[in-house]
Amino acid sequence: MSDVRTSTERAGGIPGGPPATGCPGRPGRKRRRLTGTRPWIAAAFLLPALLLLGALVVYPIVFSVQRSLFDASGDGFVGLDNYGEMFSDDGIRTALQNNVIWVVVAPTVSTALGLMFAVLTERVSWGTAFKLVVFMPMAISMLAAGIIFRLVYDQDPERGVANAVWVGVHDTFADPAPFPGAKPRPNADLRPSGGGAFTTESAVAATSPANVPLVAVQPDDVRGAQRAVAATARPGKVTGTVWLDFTRGGGGRVNAIDPGEKALAGITVEAVRDGKVVASATTAADGTYALPADRADGARLRLPAANFAEAYRGINWLGPALVTPAIIGSYVWMWAGFAMVLIAAGLAAVPRELLEAARVDGAGEWQVFRRVTVPLLAPVLVVVLVTLMINVLKIFDLVYIIAPGSSVRSANVLALQLFQSSFGTDVDEGLGSAIAVFLLLLVLPVMYVNLRRIRKERRR
Repeated sequence: MSDVRTSTERAGGIPGGPPATGCPGRPGRKRRRLTGTRPWIAAAFLLPALLLLGALVVYPIVFSVQRSLFDASGDGFVGLDNYGEMFSDDGIRTALQNNVIWVVVAPTVSTALGLMFAVLTERVSWGTAFKLVVFMPMAISMLAAGIIFRLVYDQDPERGVANAVWVGVHDTFADPAPFPGAKPRPNADLRPSGGGAFTTESAVAATSPANVPLVAVQPDDVRGAQRAVAATARPGKVTGTVWLDFTRGGGGRVNAIDPGEKALAGITVEAVRDGKVVASATTAADGTYALPADRADGARLRLPAANFAEAYRGINWLGPALVTPAIIGSYVWMWAGFAMVLIAAGLAAVPRELLEAARVDGAGEWQVFRRVTVPLLAPVLVVVLVTLMINVLKIFDLVYIIAPGSSVRSANVLALQLFQSSFGTDVDEGLGSAIAVFLLLLVLPVMYVNLRRIRKERRR
């Protein structure tokens, strides 16, 4: 038998056992030497990043904590007085309340919409195109999105898309006033009677027409209108004419129907006796009306406020009451696509066998979604929620751009208050630093939860 030995045996080891160590040039010695030098190599590569992190993160945090303990000038030590002022100031308390609303509403709504979009788009052939459209706002900066929604929420329906839609829906179900803003001629017999209505001072009679001159009618409202016709007395009727007592180019007689003056059609005329409406009529295309004499004779004429009510202008989206929900709506428009993409990626990893098994067992689609899909997506949903919560705690751009000056206090958030206190008209860097430290303390618990979740996933 030839003397053939394996490399392990020649190295002093045993077949199948670990290689021998302790001799120069052997594999075990090399492995120990490389292992001993690896932490220093890793530290050398990490050192630039650690220096950058210390300069951009650690130093600003330490400086902010130190600066929050001094007054506005930075010379006088005030201890925790800035923190006490922070919680006693009404504007900062409003900002804190709004931050709570943001943290509760914005991530929840964005995640819910993202989940709904991700689940529903799996069932349609054009789901990819829909996801692209929903995700597209993420490519827009906060500044651009703020400018867009400042225009969307504009009070003027001619400019603001939100009010244009709202006014369109309102006018579909409610008839607009025929002549908004119109009013009686100052020296006419009509006087304000409350609520925007006008009533004659004297009673009307069937023997002579009761003409009603109006002014301040918008030119567009009488464009194409007929010429006013002077009403004549008719048996059994109380008659009259409602017209625009204005002659283009000047001239004309006051309280008299001149040639070329326009009729006001569609005006409601009521006969009122003892505060009760006893008869009603609507002016014809030539401005004339007729009321039954048996009811209207001796009564007073009233033009209801509905004839002159201003055109519906929609909702004041950026007023103090709605400015925060309106800005949250713009945030959801931007970040629902982000939530949808992450949830869709998690949904793609869900075993389809579990869903099919649940359906075979008799579960409906809602039960499959609630008891199978959502529990399996729970880790992804937590990631999305935590990420959005950290994001909204620092929200600044949208509030700063969208909220008008009259509503800034109502829409205030901590990041905006930090900017105003540190760089606004009344600069107080001590108070601003206190707000910054407080904001950091609010973010830390959410970051801790996120880090814990990451560690658990690594252990798996």
